[in-house]
Amino acid sequence: MFSKSVLAVALVATAVPALSAPAGRAPAAAPAPARAPAPPVAPAASTPVYSLPALRELARAGHPSLAAAQALVEAGSAQVTTAAAYPNPDVEFLAGRTQARVPGVTGGSAQTLTIQQRIDNPWQREARIAAAGHGLEARQAERRGFENDLLARLDQRFFEVLRRIAELRAAREDLQLAEQIRSKVAVRVDTGESPRYELIKADTELLNAQKSAESANLRVAQARAALRALVGPGLPADFQLDGSLSGAVSVSPLDQLRAEVLARNPELLRNQAEVRRAERQLELERLRRQPEVALKVAEDRDHELRDTRLGVVVSVPIWDRRQGPVAEAGALLNRSRSELAAQELALIQALEGAYRQYEINRNQVSALENGILREAEAALKVAEAAYRFGERGILDYLDAQRVFRAARNELIAARYELQLAVIDIERLRAAP
Repeated sequence: MFSKSVLAVALVATAVPALSAPAGRAPAAAPAPARAPAPPVAPAASTPVYSLPALRELARAGHPSLAAAQALVEAGSAQVTTAAAYPNPDVEFLAGRTQARVPGVTGGSAQTLTIQQRIDNPWQREARIAAAGHGLEARQAERRGFENDLLARLDQRFFEVLRRIAELRAAREDLQLAEQIRSKVAVRVDTGESPRYELIKADTELLNAQKSAESANLRVAQARAALRALVGPGLPADFQLDGSLSGAVSVSPLDQLRAEVLARNPELLRNQAEVRRAERQLELERLRRQPEVALKVAEDRDHELRDTRLGVVVSVPIWDRRQGPVAEAGALLNRSRSELAAQELALIQALEGAYRQYEINRNQVSALENGILREAEAALKVAEAAYRFGERGILDYLDAQRVFRAARNELIAARYELQLAVIDIERLRAAP
């Protein structure tokens, strides 16, 4: 016989054919043993049914936060356009009058037209456009990272709903069984075969089962509301899910996952783009120390003369050598590099932690499904037979039922935790 401490961490399958009621029971002699949960009722034809991929597509298409993240990407694209723009010319026009101050000079109207065009330094232009382009890459990676996190949370909510539905189904099965036990115990108490305290105990178990069923129903409603909030307004309030907690899950080896995380994690890609942008920004600030050149054309007109001039305007950086902007860009580059190194370390540690958790949950579910389940079933049959033949009281039988129910609910929770570990790994590797 196994101990209750072992059963407390054991997880027993929610719907296992081997848990059907033992044959050969005397009619109305003892409460019915635990039965396998009934299959879920098929949703009505008018109720839409959504799989996990369908919900992910709905979230991509209609979630407001994704639209806001996409707007930031469009802003980054506009910054690239701004960086590639050529400088505008400066046009100056002056008009006035001339007055004669010496004999023989005729006064009259006078006009001056000046056009100045700054020559865009090609090296500065290249660095400016490259910095803006890397900024756009960072915005795009940030958008993918936001989408990746949103879909990971959606997957968690999806499996949480499945978990709550499984718990509700199990609670209803427990309630139905508690009602049967109470009915049969009442018969035995009325006929004098059992003491009255057994009926009191059966009533207590029935009340607990009713409370558990009500709580499970509330948790289902809460989980459905949380899922709908993540998917967005495209998901109707009345919906059903197509999925299972007990589906087979598997992940790649840890070394392969580590390489995939370093190659395509959105947060890491964003930090890498920020480093490249900071490098080009530092290069741009250094290039701005060079003189700036502009072409200038001027024409003066008065009553007697027309004076046309063509020249070059050079801005010589003598007093301002841009020490401040260069030092600031260098400091931001060092910061970006440090953040990149810290992000790589954090991602690898998070991946290793998620992978270890996956292995623990997988081994736990596998061991409990293949070993403890049989022991729990055997213990339940022994307790049922002993109660039927009068060798044990109702307390022993109800205790075995309680251990069985706790183990079954723990299995539901363990399967959910296993799915969460897989979701966390897929989020880190940014799986499509």
